[in-house]
Amino acid sequence: MDYATLLEPALEQAQLGFEEGGVPVGAAMFDAQGHELSRGRNRRVQDNDPSIHGETDAFRRAGRQQTYRDKILVTTLAPCWYCSGLIRQFNIGTLVVGETQNFSGHLDWLRDAGVNVIELNDARCIALMAKFIQQSPQIWNEDIGKTCPDCGNTN
Repeated sequence: MDYATLLEPALEQAQLGFEEGGVPVGAAMFDAQGHELSRGRNRRVQDNDPSIHGETDAFRRAGRQQTYRDKILVTTLAPCWYCSGLIRQFNIGTLVVGETQNFSGHLDWLRDAGVNVIELNDARCIALMAKFIQQSPQIWNEDIGKTCPDCGNTN
């Protein structure tokens, strides 16, 4: 399986989210043969809905599946607890992660649950998220549930 190629639609979604002023996390879901089932992006800001992370958006758009164990979820950034929980809840078999430099996520927890985790360390994903964090620290910190030192908000 060419996981780098599977990253492309997720990265397109992340770039679109960035252009919309949102958190640039994109995702896509594939079947075991690498056929795209869906794609999505973090739209928390755009839709004023805290539950629309990139992974959850792609998951919902894929529709109901009989099993998720043979599915591949691709995301541009390591998943947060919320999205990691979704992966474990539905037993998604493979997770492809564009980058872990800006946010390390909870990949060991997923591996412990039997998820096949592939880390790509894609320079484009790293650069896009770093640019967003620099430009929008308040939104980023809100997204990951951290205190924003510049604005004083705590979550």
